[in-house]
Amino acid sequence: MNSVESLVNVLESYRGRDKVIRTLCYGSQLVGGVLASKNTRSSLGKSLMLFSAQLSQCRTTLRLLDDLSMLAYSSSYGLGATVRSPTEQDCLVRWMSVLTNVADQLYYPCEHVAWAADAELIKTKSDKWWVLSTVLWGSSLLLSILRSLRLIQLLKRKVRKCQRSDSESREEGFAHKATLRRQIRAEVFGILSSLADLSNAIHWMPSGFLWAGHFPPWLVGLMGTTSSMIGILQMSCPEQGA
Repeated sequence: MNSVESLVNVLESYRGRDKVIRTLCYGSQLVGGVLASKNTRSSLGKSLMLFSAQLSQCRTTLRLLDDLSMLAYSSSYGLGATVRSPTEQDCLVRWMSVLTNVADQLYYPCEHVAWAADAELIKTKSDKWWVLSTVLWGSSLLLSILRSLRLIQLLKRKVRKCQRSDSESREEGFAHKATLRRQIRAEVFGILSSLADLSNAIHWMPSGFLWAGHFPPWLVGLMGTTSSMIGILQMSCPEQGA
């Protein structure tokens, strides 16, 4: 019963519902891609791929309303000068966060234009807008990875400093180090999630760029499922979140 209540609580929030839909989307593509690769006539494989495509379209439509929430977050963060978090006070971390917010903010209108073009609501080709939105998404992911690497470096320094410090009691020292290590573990999970998404972002870039267009459907599904499962894990265990 508790598991059902937990699922209901997750589905009642926009963020939780999106993560569940995302997991189903990529999970369906993973299974459907595997079935289709083994048997091109597999009706189940084709159905799962179509189901995945519909869920992806659903997420794109729901993101039409994300601009304002992203703008509110970007505005509250600003240039990061008023952020109280010790790690965010680092100049590199702060500026990578600002650039990530800029990339995320620009991503939404580009995707909206591409969506509207595909829906024939406006007269323009969607291809260039999908490419631009993918570039912005990939840039955001790359910046997030670099930010997490910097945070891990800073957190490890704090762990070493904590080990050398004699000013705290042993219990307080152990508790502080445990908190720092949980934060490091959360950043490592964040890097793995972003790397999985970045691999897909590169796959969706124009042909000729690195491995663009070379992923089979099941591999796209595997990368997306991996990222989605990490996201659900971090959401269900807030202490593991970034």
